[in-house]
Amino acid sequence: MSQRGIKLPVAAAIALGALVFAASPGQALQPDEVLPDRKLEQRARDISLGLRCLVCQNQSIDDSDAQVAQDLRRVVRQRLVAGDSDSEIRAYIVERYGDFVLLKPPFNARTFLLWLGPAIVLLGGAVLVLWGRGRSRAGAPALSAAEQAQLRKLLDEREREPPT
Repeated sequence: MSQRGIKLPVAAAIALGALVFAASPGQALQPDEVLPDRKLEQRARDISLGLRCLVCQNQSIDDSDAQVAQDLRRVVRQRLVAGDSDSEIRAYIVERYGDFVLLKPPFNARTFLLWLGPAIVLLGGAVLVLWGRGRSRAGAPALSAAEQAQLRKLLDEREREPPT
């Protein structure tokens, strides 16, 4: 077997391993954080997946290694063990950190710009583009017959000139 034949399967195996590793969700959960009750642990994971890490901001606390994420995971588990419902735990954390801590914040008076902001910016940009196009067309005066003839003459002379 040639040396090239050996390298290809090894490279493919490494690439496949990297792909599997990259595709798997991050598991920042420490072994000492796992609850012994499987049902409570599953509820904790479900809640944690909906809470934003305040440091990482685009990761759930379940996926983040940040200290604040670990602290929030512990709070979630402590409240579950204390008997709080999922909604009570979310409400407790939102009360302390605000709607920002939710990966999917509710639509309300405080978050409407978050939800509608991109659409408003897109519509505003479209209005500006259309207004600018209409204004540029309306602002250009029509050329008289003499001006059009002079323009044609200049363009013809430019086409006949050798390129520099």
